[in-house]
Amino acid sequence: MSSGGRGAGKSASFVPELQSMMFSLGDARRPLHETAVLVEDIVHTQLINLLQQAADVSQLRGARVISAEDLLFLMRRDKKKLRRLLKYMVFRDYKSKVLKGIEEDDLEEKLCSTSANNANKRQKLAQDFLNSLDQTGELLALMEDDEIDEVKQERMERAEKQTRMMDSAQYAEFCESRQLSFSKKASKFRDWLDCSSLEIKPNAVAMEILAYLAYETVAQLVDLALLVKQDMAPKTCDPFTHAISATYMQSRNSSESLIQAQPLKSNPDSPENTPPATPTPPSAGAQQVGKNQTGPLGNGGLGQDSTKTKQRKRKKSAAASGTESNSDAIQTSHIREAMRRYGHKVGPLSPFTSAYRRTGMPFLAC
Repeated sequence: MSSGGRGAGKSASFVPELQSMMFSLGDARRPLHETAVLVEDIVHTQLINLLQQAADVSQLRGARVISAEDLLFLMRRDKKKLRRLLKYMVFRDYKSKVLKGIEEDDLEEKLCSTSANNANKRQKLAQDFLNSLDQTGELLALMEDDEIDEVKQERMERAEKQTRMMDSAQYAEFCESRQLSFSKKASKFRDWLDCSSLEIKPNAVAMEILAYLAYETVAQLVDLALLVKQDMAPKTCDPFTHAISATYMQSRNSSESLIQAQPLKSNPDSPENTPPATPTPPSAGAQQVGKNQTGPLGNGGLGQDSTKTKQRKRKKSAAASGTESNSDAIQTSHIREAMRRYGHKVGPLSPFTSAYRRTGMPFLAC
C-alpha cells in the first residue's frame, strides 16, 4: 500500500459526498470539484499513514487486528481531540441502544443488564484502556468532562448563519448534507482505504473511529480554509487610510488658513497682490464645440444605463436558472495555504516527530 496520496488500486471516490460535506460545514452551496478532489487526496493520505502507525502499534502489543486501543494510543497527546473522540464513542453506544430498543420497559431485568453491558462496549473499552495507560487520571477525567467544545460550538454557529436566508428546498438540501458521513458507506469506505491489502486489518470499532477521523479531517480543513479565505479577501476599508487622510486634511486646512490670514504686502505691484485676470468669454467656435460634446456625453450616459439594465437582466436570469457563481467557494489555494500554516504552527521540532516524517505534515484529526 502506498504511503501517500491515492493509491493506484483505489477505485472508490468520495468527491460527490465531500462536496456535500463541505457545503454543510461552511463552504458555498456548490463547492468546487477541484477543491473536493484536493480535500479527498489530503484526507486519504492522512488516513493511510494513520493506519500504518496503528498497525505498528498493534504489532508491538502482539495483536492480530487494528483495534480502537491502537487509535486511542495515537491520540493520547491531544486532550481536546481525544475528548471529542470519547464523546463520539459514547454517542455510538447510545445510538446502538436506541436502535436495538433495549430501553423498552417490557424487557426482563437480566436481559436488559446484559444488553446494556454489550451496548456500552465502546465506552467500557475506552475506559479500561485509558485506565491501564493513564497514571495521573487526566485521560480518565476526559470521559466525565462536560466542558464546552469551542470548535463544535463555532461550527454550529456557522451552520445557523448559513440557514438564515435559505428557503425550504435549500434547507432540506442542507439538512441532507449534514447527515452525510463516511460511516454510512462502510463498504465503500473500506475499498477507499484499500483495507483488503493490509496485513493487519482494522476491526469494526476501529473502522468506526477511522470514519469519524476522516470526517473530522474534512471539517478541520474547511475550518482552516475559511480562515485563510477571510485573510486573503480584499479589505474594503483600511483604518490607517482614514487616519492618514484625516491628518492630511487637517494639515491642509491649517496651511490654507495661514495663507488666508497673511496680510497683503506693501508693494501693490507684487504678484501676490495682483488681482486675477478678468475671464474672457469663449469664442463661438469653442461654444460650438461644447455644444457638440454634450450630445455624445448624453448618449454615453444612456448607453451606460442600458448596459446596467442588461447586466441586471442577466443576473436575474442566472438566478432564475439556478446557476451560481463560485466566487464564494473555497479554492484550492485556500486549502494549500491552510495546510502550510497548520504545519508551520506545530513548532520547530515538528520535522523530528514520527507523524511529520511519515506524512510531511501533522495529522489534522489526531
